[in-house]
Amino acid sequence: MATIHVVGSGPSGAHFALTRLERGDDVVMVDVGNPAPDAVAPARGFDELKTELDDPTAYFLGADFEGVMLPSQAPDLYGIPPSKRYVFEPPTGMALRTEGFAPLLSFARGGLAQAWTAGSYTYDDADLAPFPFEHADIASCYDEVAGRIGINGAADDLAQFIPPHENLLAPLRLDSHSALLLERYAGLRERLNRKHGFYLGRSRIATLTADREDRGQCTYLGRCLWGCPVSALYTPSTTLDACRRFSRFRYVDGTVVRSFRYEDGRVRALCVAPAAGGPEHEIPVDHLVLAAGAIGSTEIVLRSVYRATGELLALPGLMDNRQLYVPFITLRMLGRPPSTDAYQYHLLAIGLPAETRADYVHGQITTLKSALMHPIIQRLPFDLATATSVARAAHAALGVINVNFRDTRRPDNVIQLTHAPGSDQPLLTIRYAPDADEPARIAAALKRIRGGLRSLGCFIPPGMIELRPMGSSVHYAGTLPMSAENAPWTTDALGRCRNFENLLVVDGAALPAMPAKNPTFTLMANAVRIARAAF
Repeated sequence: MATIHVVGSGPSGAHFALTRLERGDDVVMVDVGNPAPDAVAPARGFDELKTELDDPTAYFLGADFEGVMLPSQAPDLYGIPPSKRYVFEPPTGMALRTEGFAPLLSFARGGLAQAWTAGSYTYDDADLAPFPFEHADIASCYDEVAGRIGINGAADDLAQFIPPHENLLAPLRLDSHSALLLERYAGLRERLNRKHGFYLGRSRIATLTADREDRGQCTYLGRCLWGCPVSALYTPSTTLDACRRFSRFRYVDGTVVRSFRYEDGRVRALCVAPAAGGPEHEIPVDHLVLAAGAIGSTEIVLRSVYRATGELLALPGLMDNRQLYVPFITLRMLGRPPSTDAYQYHLLAIGLPAETRADYVHGQITTLKSALMHPIIQRLPFDLATATSVARAAHAALGVINVNFRDTRRPDNVIQLTHAPGSDQPLLTIRYAPDADEPARIAAALKRIRGGLRSLGCFIPPGMIELRPMGSSVHYAGTLPMSAENAPWTTDALGRCRNFENLLVVDGAALPAMPAKNPTFTLMANAVRIARAAF
């Protein structure tokens, strides 16, 4: 039986590998695979860590204060805590040039989703209109992935935009702020729907609300940002662990895939090197599956072509969800003590339908509970003492909506290799520009969000809305798109690259469109769909 080589251990690669292992195949996964640190005091909550750890400052902010976000840095909702630095640690010699794009790349065991916030939403047929398959073709794969990872939520007003799936767990316990917003929405539903086109419901979240054999349910420790110590919040390293229980699985970590060697339209070998530096060597392959993330998989293809032909290929169509941070204050929550014994990330979501279903806008509401306060305090227009007092009084009343907008493939948004001065190796280069109608779409959505929040008894502090730079969402896609048309540098409905007969692309590079909903659940389901049928 032929062996399948998978590059990358993120959500797509892990679920593709597990599906093929369950069907009896031999799978080799090649990965840099930076490991996560061990959980610290896994039974302790956020407040307990501050008082019981020998050095709580090192845990929360880092031994060298590397977790501190300075005023000179671009503001962020969460930042990167010391315990998540491994997710973004690059291998030796990595270089990148960008224009209009600020990507985050990961070489962690489990990929970028080791640091995700677990939003898990199905695509409907409107979302999938540019795809060469329909919702019915992937529905059972959503069901299977939900059963594997554990997704909680409820059938509510958002179900009309987010198709239901099997294996949905009971929802997480709401904190008092989220509960107040949902209660107010219930009393104003018809008005909010009719006047503002504003729909609110529970997030679909890949976090357990019931114990499993290998993972515990959420115990509301308020430590999601620093890494769930009981593994209730799903990360792809969990699925990698499931793969490693198969004797037919081999995990080759500490290894960078530079390119692949091909002949006569067929991939013959991977060209790899130690992540810490060292000579390159080859790994022969029968079937190759790229799951290194859209940018990583694209770079492997580009460098493979360059090594074989000398061509500096450019692959167009790069996409990313534009994000808008909309902070708000709920007046009735002012002066209340914040609760830290709560799920830290979003518990609610909003949907804003548009005239065209493809322009649907999706948002996730995070109410402030356990959190780093200094990024908020330093943005307030007061001196430090006053800003600290204001933030303390407003803590429990603060929330933010992370608003996601759709993206489409456009020819000027490319990933390519370009000549690098002083080097004999070309440099990976990313160029991106938003579409011309983006400002109008953002303004229209923001008007509806303002109206919806005002009706719920909330207001947006002046000057606090933040348009995130492209690349911030880490939802990258579109450079090797699935297409019904037989064109070069596309893939078919089963992820088969039309340039190489034994190459599959199962990550975001193969998505032909980027709806507003967070794509990770769909990436996992699509990998399962391809794995079921491609061999």
